[in-house]
Amino acid sequence: MIKAILYDLDGVLVNATEWHYESLNLALKEVVGFEIGREEHISTFNGIPTNTKLDILKKQNRLREEQFQEIWDLKQEKTFEVIENNAFVDNVKIRLHEGTSNLRKVCVTNSISKSAELMLKKTGQLKYMEFVLSNEDVWRPKPFPEGYIKAMIKLDLHPDECMVVEDSPKGLEAAKWSGANVYEVKGYHDVTLENILTKINFFNRGK
Repeated sequence: MIKAILYDLDGVLVNATEWHYESLNLALKEVVGFEIGREEHISTFNGIPTNTKLDILKKQNRLREEQFQEIWDLKQEKTFEVIENNAFVDNVKIRLHEGTSNLRKVCVTNSISKSAELMLKKTGQLKYMEFVLSNEDVWRPKPFPEGYIKAMIKLDLHPDECMVVEDSPKGLEAAKWSGANVYEVKGYHDVTLENILTKINFFNRGK
């Protein structure tokens, strides 16, 4: 029986993929004078922590390691600005959380805590989360399953009692390795009360 929903953040609870794309490009353009193209972002950089993105750019000889901190700091600053300017109270997601009040809910994300909590707060969702587990809370973020495993341990629940909602390939890999029931969505707009309840009923019927 499903007792908890473990949500990814970007592309699931918030439509923030564009926010991260925009803020990183603003920082890269200011510090090193180039931007990441949209197709490259989707195929290579979407859904991974900023430090991992910078490591990839270094391996591609597009950045020097001594530039990392300046870019990282500026990217976080730009992210907060973008969130403040673009986030809004999301009544669809509030309806989702109100309609699943019998289930425990957490957010497991590759974002840092400050930006994740700001996104959830600005969209009206933070109060529904029992806790938020960020990339600062794990040694190895997604695609490794550590975040989801830690969340289940903290909830004191077995993987069979949890449903993970994910959209990105790296997040889905982490979710599947965690042993939990996995609901793969195409993106933010799929995450509705009706869809979540349908999937929970599907998993519960299989128990």
